[in-house]
Amino acid sequence: MNGAPASRRAAALADRIEECAELLAAFAEGLSEAEWRTPVPEGRKDGRSVGVIVHHVASVYPVEINLAQSVAAAKPVTDITWDVVAELNAEHTEEHEEISKAAALELLLWNSRAAASAVRGFTDEELDQAAPFSLNSDAPVTAQFVIEDHALRHSWHHLARIRKALRR
Repeated sequence: MNGAPASRRAAALADRIEECAELLAAFAEGLSEAEWRTPVPEGRKDGRSVGVIVHHVASVYPVEINLAQSVAAAKPVTDITWDVVAELNAEHTEEHEEISKAAALELLLWNSRAAASAVRGFTDEELDQAAPFSLNSDAPVTAQFVIEDHALRHSWHHLARIRKALRR
């Protein structure tokens, strides 16, 4: 392969992953220290801070891509549940409460670019492959769906929540 994406669809997905990561990074870059530490209500008693959420988005790109690759290989994803996700998020919050803006943004850009690069390697056949996916009640979803609903949507989802919390 000459460095070209395996498919136009994969390239478009990868471009959108990078686009939102860059939007989230640009938004976060302009935040004050107080805004960076602001809790974001998410159905919890105490919301995670903006900084923890930005770091969270950055840190899960590899996991999200791995899940999509599993589905693309027709391997069912059976061990990831919303309870597991909640537990991992709680652990992440404890471990990264004091994350610096610079460190979180560096990880966000690095991991989003790596995720986009991996997505560019998907073929149309891989994007269309479906397998049972435990986060969606074991419904057989496609690898493209996993990419769109996780690696791509995740940044957009949290950016919207952060903007709402900061009223920006």
